[in-house]
Amino acid sequence: MNTQDITSIKQLLSTKKKIVIVSHKNPDGDAIGSTLGLYHYLLKGNHDVHVLVPNDFPTFLKWIPGNGMILKHDSQTKKCNALIEAADIIFTLDFNAFHRAGSMETILAKSHALKIMIDHHQAPDNYATYMFSDVSMSSTCEMVYHFIDMLGDTHLIDINISTCLYVGIMTDTGSFRFLSTTSKTHQIIAQLIEKGAKNTEIHNNVYDTNSYERLQLLGCALSNLKVIPESRTAYITLSQEELFKYDYKKGDTEGVVNYALSLKNTILAAIFIEDKQEGIIKISLRSKGNFSVNELSRAHFGGGGHTNAAGGKSDLSLEATVAKFISILPSYNKALNDE
Repeated sequence: MNTQDITSIKQLLSTKKKIVIVSHKNPDGDAIGSTLGLYHYLLKGNHDVHVLVPNDFPTFLKWIPGNGMILKHDSQTKKCNALIEAADIIFTLDFNAFHRAGSMETILAKSHALKIMIDHHQAPDNYATYMFSDVSMSSTCEMVYHFIDMLGDTHLIDINISTCLYVGIMTDTGSFRFLSTTSKTHQIIAQLIEKGAKNTEIHNNVYDTNSYERLQLLGCALSNLKVIPESRTAYITLSQEELFKYDYKKGDTEGVVNYALSLKNTILAAIFIEDKQEGIIKISLRSKGNFSVNELSRAHFGGGGHTNAAGGKSDLSLEATVAKFISILPSYNKALNDE
C-alpha cells in the first residue's frame, strides 16, 4: 500500500462504518488470528464490525479472544448475507480470490461495498479497491500489524489484538522455523509480547490440546507414510474410513504433512485426505528450498499458495489421485534433486 492508499483508508475509518471481515474456507490460525486481530482494532474506532467465515474452524482455535463473535456462513447464511449486503467496507483477509471464500463467493462478488484485501498469497485477483498484498510476509497476521502501524495506531494494540496476531504468526511460520520468518517478524513478536501476548500460554493452547483419538489418527497417518527416494518425496494418505475410525474432528490433520517433510533427504511432502462429503481428495503440499509447491499445485491440482506450502484438491479417487501424483514426479526429479 502506498501513502495515498493509507491516507484514503484513514479518512474512510475516521467515521463510523458498517464493516465485514471475511476469511477463507476452512480457516486456520492465520485466518482466525488476523480477522479477530483486525476486529478488535476496528472496534476501537467505534465501527459496527462483524467477522464472517465460510465454515467452522478447529477447536484448538476456539479460545482466541472474540472467537465467540464469529459468524459461520454455512449455518448462519441469511444473517451473513444481510451483513455483506449492508456493509460499507469488506476486508478480505488471508485469501485473494473470491472462490477461496467457499459459499460466500457469489455474494461477495455481487457486493458493492468497498473492498480491502490483506493477504500474502501469490497471484491475487484484482477485486479490491485497496490491496495490501505481499508474498514475502510470513503471515496475514504480520501484515495486519503492519497495516495498524501504517495507520499510526500501534499504541492501540492491546492484549486481545496482540494475542490474536501472535497466533497467526506462530502457526503460519511453523513456530518461527519457516524461511518466511525474518528479523522483522521477530521484532513484531517482541512487540506483541510487550503488549500482552503470553507466548507460552498461546503455544500450549494451540499445540498441547491433543485428544487421544487425534494422536491415534496421527499414528495411522504415519503408518501410511510412503517414500519415493528417487524424487526425494514422501507422502501420507488418510481415507474416510480411517478418519471415522479415529473420530476425526476439524483440525485433527493440521501439521501432519510436516512429519513427512521432516524425513532426511526429503524435499517434497504431500498428504492426501479423502472427503466423501465434498466428493474430493484434499491435498496439502510442503517443500524445502526453492522447489515451488505453489506451481505444482496450480499446474496439477487446481490449487496454490506459497512456494513452500500449498493446497489443492482432486475429483479422482484416493488411489487415482496418489497415482496421478506419482506419475507427475519424474518431470520434477531434476528440480527436486538439484535442491
